[in-house]
Amino acid sequence: MPAIAKTCSPSRRSASTPLRAYQSRRGFLKSSASVLLLSGMGSSLLSACGGGNLDTDQPETPRLASVSNFRDVAGAAAGYPTVDGKQMRRGAFYRANALTLSAADVAALNKLGIASVYDLRTPGEIARAADILPTGATSQALDVLGISDFVAPTFDTAGAAVAFMQSQARAYVTGAAQRVGYGELLTRLANGTGVQLFHSNAGKDRAGWVAALLLSIANVPLDVITQDYLLSNVYLAQSIQAQTATLRAQDGDAVATVESPLLNVQEGYLQAGFDQVQASYGTMASYLTQGLGLSQATIDALHDRLVA
Repeated sequence: MPAIAKTCSPSRRSASTPLRAYQSRRGFLKSSASVLLLSGMGSSLLSACGGGNLDTDQPETPRLASVSNFRDVAGAAAGYPTVDGKQMRRGAFYRANALTLSAADVAALNKLGIASVYDLRTPGEIARAADILPTGATSQALDVLGISDFVAPTFDTAGAAVAFMQSQARAYVTGAAQRVGYGELLTRLANGTGVQLFHSNAGKDRAGWVAALLLSIANVPLDVITQDYLLSNVYLAQSIQAQTATLRAQDGDAVATVESPLLNVQEGYLQAGFDQVQASYGTMASYLTQGLGLSQATIDALHDRLVA
């Protein structure tokens, strides 16, 4: 899509990121068994770019009007490359926002043969918008936050909203319920049969963290993991614009500006999660095994499903 292609540019250290902190993250990722950093990767690696070079065996992932953040975890084209010279396998795992599917989009999903759907939302979120499932798919609710409902608090400044989003990302690593939930999901993805889909409410935060972990296990470069994470801003652009317009109409420009960090993703959110992995566990491998309780056999099974 031309609108997406305009966003495809290599990731760089932002000017606001201190060099020492950036180098610390670089060292952590280089020493980690699963997440490595290669700088300056071409933008053609992004899932929204190079869509015309698809494998003949794997059709292009459909764009869904009713579930705009639906995409293949492995990206498009031939799949994301890994730092060890391999390639991700498309058509194994999909990610999405809530499955408020139209009839046309149900038909599109049915062609993918999705066998299992994992809903990462809270019971309250599910009650407000129940999933419409692809034909033949089973569904499992896995509340990775471990709370009855999630409603974001109100903030006085946009900076406070950004800090909240970063704290949420850190809690994915430190929270007991989150570690149990994410560990159970990754185990189910490893042991499940057939094509599998996981989703959260907007498909950008909880689902975004899971996708980042899967790309890490596949040994996808950090620059690509980050750009894949930021693609939620592109896929959700129309929804973000509509929500912002509603806030502006109901509560004014100031409130819309303050709450805008809740509607999108920023590199700093993902960095907060990775920084917490380093602080709490030292390496991504230790977080997966000690933090999430995954066995090496489970990690190997995920890697085998992820990488061609």
